[in-house]
Amino acid sequence: MKSTIAKLTTRVIVLLVTMVALASPLFAQTTGQVIGKPDRFALAGKRTMAEMRALLSGVSGALETPLTVTPTAFTSEGDRVAVEATSHADLKNGRAYRNEYHFIFEFRDGKIARAKEYLDTLHAKEILVDP
Repeated sequence: MKSTIAKLTTRVIVLLVTMVALASPLFAQTTGQVIGKPDRFALAGKRTMAEMRALLSGVSGALETPLTVTPTAFTSEGDRVAVEATSHADLKNGRAYRNEYHFIFEFRDGKIARAKEYLDTLHAKEILVDP
């Protein structure tokens, strides 16, 4: 089981780095959650991956450079994988998005069943959402 989780973890990291995770079949039945208060940060809350794709489509249009996510550490135990990561992207309006994350993935039947994302929501709101 450990080698299976390690292989899936490697696949998740590759998906995060290339930012195709939301369209991957590995995430097809995933429920995602961005930690935060939805009334204060539009990206916060629990959603299906289809809902996440729709929500983030507006963000991708604001980017001058691709959003690059770089995993810095990961831990796996049982069917859970935790990934620490940083990101960066430049926006068309001249702002720079630089954030730090902690992702938790829960696997079931070889796929990601649940994903949680912790990040600096104030920075994300100020750079990605506020005018």
